[in-house]
Amino acid sequence: MSDLLEIFLTAGFWAATIRIACPLILGTIGELICERAGVLNLGIEGIMTIGAMSGWMWVYQGGDLWTGLMFAAFIGALFGILHSMFTVHLGLSQHVSGIGITMLASSLSFFVFRMMLPSSTTPPKIVPFKPINIPGLSDMPFLGEAIFSHTPMTYFSFAVVPVVIYVLYRTPVGLAVRMSGENPMAVEAQGINVLTIRTAAVATGSAFMAVGGAYLTMSAFDAFYFGMINGRGWICVALVIFASWRPGKALLGALLFAGLDAMQVRAQQFAGGFIPYQFFLMLPYVLSIAAMIVMARRARYPKALLIPFRRGERI
Repeated sequence: MSDLLEIFLTAGFWAATIRIACPLILGTIGELICERAGVLNLGIEGIMTIGAMSGWMWVYQGGDLWTGLMFAAFIGALFGILHSMFTVHLGLSQHVSGIGITMLASSLSFFVFRMMLPSSTTPPKIVPFKPINIPGLSDMPFLGEAIFSHTPMTYFSFAVVPVVIYVLYRTPVGLAVRMSGENPMAVEAQGINVLTIRTAAVATGSAFMAVGGAYLTMSAFDAFYFGMINGRGWICVALVIFASWRPGKALLGALLFAGLDAMQVRAQQFAGGFIPYQFFLMLPYVLSIAAMIVMARRARYPKALLIPFRRGERI
């Protein structure tokens, strides 16, 4: 037991927690923006996959890291627009369209990868974002390694949360997005096009999802390989519910799951083989599901979520 408690006293554990949380933060914020506008986006798994591939491929072909991120966001936004065409404008099932987007984006990622690199047997590597040294902070004992020795994308991931909070709760645009998911008839009565608001929200949210995928290939790792998203998109959907559709709680949920994930890797070392490693692999998911169930009972979801908006019809 003392060995397990020592895990929480190491700077490496907290540094790993922050790194693991970053793609979850971006994906969860992206999904939250979509759902706040009334659209469930189950295409997140595929959008994160194609974001990871497209950003990496841009850099591998000679592009800049930051423009690679923008390219990944652009590709994610395109898939968000495709999803909104089916769900927002045509009023089709958001579940079916989202699953279709995941299958399309994932398959297209693998197809493009094989088409561009047909003879590759091992994942080619790029030069990813490097940790930045913050004068006076990176050299601090414990905190320097845990908090102030990360890549620019890591700090960008955390900076996104307060920006989204401000936009959603302190600007007219944020109010329009939230009301589109709560009472779209009231938005329409103000002369605002609900379909445009929802489309823009889904495109923006999908761009964040794609950047979350690109984090894995351009910051956490240096290569793209099949299956690297590994269900993170579905975890993000669950974290939105856990957070009760609030960005601040979404950040805490992502850190909680990331901490459990970082802990299970280290806990396996102390088990000594007496406990099957599969037990530790499933532990973060089991505990996250339990936490989600507890939080979901008190969650207040957007009233117009999953409900297509048609002008002149009451919801």
